[in-house]
Amino acid sequence: DMDLSKDTMESFRQSKVRQEIDFDMHVQVLTMGYWPPYPTVDIKLPPQMEKAQNIFRDFYLSKHSGRRLQWQNTLGHCVLKVDFAKKSKQLSVSLFQSAVLLLFNHQTICNYKEIRDRTGLEEGELKRTLQSLACAKVRPLVKAPKGAAINEDDRFKVNMDFKHQLYRIRINQIQMKETKEEREKTNESVFQDRQYQIDAAIVRILKTRKSIIHTTLMSELYKLLKFPFKASDMKKRIESLIERDYMARDTDDAQTYVYVA
Repeated sequence: DMDLSKDTMESFRQSKVRQEIDFDMHVQVLTMGYWPPYPTVDIKLPPQMEKAQNIFRDFYLSKHSGRRLQWQNTLGHCVLKVDFAKKSKQLSVSLFQSAVLLLFNHQTICNYKEIRDRTGLEEGELKRTLQSLACAKVRPLVKAPKGAAINEDDRFKVNMDFKHQLYRIRINQIQMKETKEEREKTNESVFQDRQYQIDAAIVRILKTRKSIIHTTLMSELYKLLKFPFKASDMKKRIESLIERDYMARDTDDAQTYVYVA
């Protein structure tokens, strides 16, 4: 997959349409299903980026009819040259961070609502992006009023007094803290994805052993599965398999399970 992507980019660089893009662009075209899924986050790209995406899309689809390209905006990153008061710097940033920073090419000050409307980012993603640019240790933007939280009445401008010992600086994204409810929802979602692996492991062990006591089954599962799990969750999966007639309790010993062919 990676080799095919390299060949695609080499062909694109040698094409005439590549000359219509006035900055360096690298795209990795990967096959859906071969790679982990990523959340789709919508964004209104700056005009020059949108133009570049459309040029590459048309080039790619002209070579591969019937295919579809889906841009994974959360994985995009850029290197921007910024002229501060004393020195120019290169900032290595995410696609979302770059979309915000490029707004300041055309105006000195942007307020929160204006940035939200022009980037199209949803509230959580936008606040996390602005925090990384104006509230973290390395701050290419300054905000007013000062503070660690991002609010709808905040105003932002380029930090012209920005200083750093390095020429190229990576601006990390800030991870938003999950609430207890969000964390529980995430854990439940992860368990839902893993329950099929758990069911398959239990049935595989029983099919080999024909019968097994509970403690031995749990020990085998800890060895077989590559992720941690709660005993209570495992009990739910066992009960589910019993209800679906994949296994049963021994009539003489409730702590022993037998495989149902």
